[in-house]
Amino acid sequence: MKRFLLSVTFAVLSVLLFGCSNNNEPEKTDATVDRETPESKQQPDEEVALLISAAASLTDALEDLKSTFEEEHEGIKLTYNFGSSGKLAKNIENGAPSDVFLSASSKDMNDMEEKGLINNESRENFTSNVLVLITHKDSDSTIDSFEDIDPAALDHFAVGEPESVPVGRYTKETFETLDLWEPLQDKLVLGSDVRQVLTHVEMGNADYGVVYSSDAYISNDVKVLAESDPEWHAPIVYPGAVVKDSKHQEAAQQFLDYLTSDKGKETLQEFGFK
Repeated sequence: MKRFLLSVTFAVLSVLLFGCSNNNEPEKTDATVDRETPESKQQPDEEVALLISAAASLTDALEDLKSTFEEEHEGIKLTYNFGSSGKLAKNIENGAPSDVFLSASSKDMNDMEEKGLINNESRENFTSNVLVLITHKDSDSTIDSFEDIDPAALDHFAVGEPESVPVGRYTKETFETLDLWEPLQDKLVLGSDVRQVLTHVEMGNADYGVVYSSDAYISNDVKVLAESDPEWHAPIVYPGAVVKDSKHQEAAQQFLDYLTSDKGKETLQEFGFK
């Protein structure tokens, strides 16, 4: 009987002691839990990957801008898709992903605006260019004007495809003004973008070509023979805009703002843009 009473007494004391121990432990509130969460478990802000659809003539300048922009805009990474402005615009219209569209002509950007594919308020002309006549650096050509071109005296002439490549459109307008477009028809080598036109002349696949001054500027294999008269063709301006379906509107606008800043303009000028 005594053993039984001792056992019951011990059990009751154990329960009482355990209860007191729990009551003395501070209650963990939500705030306490938050304070105890290690920093390593806190999720960082999601990195933004911007896709920039840009005219091929902007290749070198934009590649140069990439590192400085990313250094000054932590969390934003740039990816470029270069090509002819007309094809890039068509791709965006057909649903291809893009955050920013940088065109080498107002016409292609106008088409995008009319179709409601860009944020109109973000549109801005950020640079301009000049049309130039080029030949291979080793050529002995004495031409010093577009007006001196003699279709009968050459075999191949490289130009951009005028329906989708802005430089081809400006070239066609120039040659039509000078009554050279039709006489040159059987001599033309069409490029899918301005860089392909440049390559044709660099490789010796064409006697002459028409590119932007910025493209000739970056090549060591061609020389400029002449500049076009601005009155022969539509103004060569480069408009940029945020694509309406972009999921990164704020970051896309930051990139455009950087492109039109003093740093952006300085870089473009370094690569032959006006």
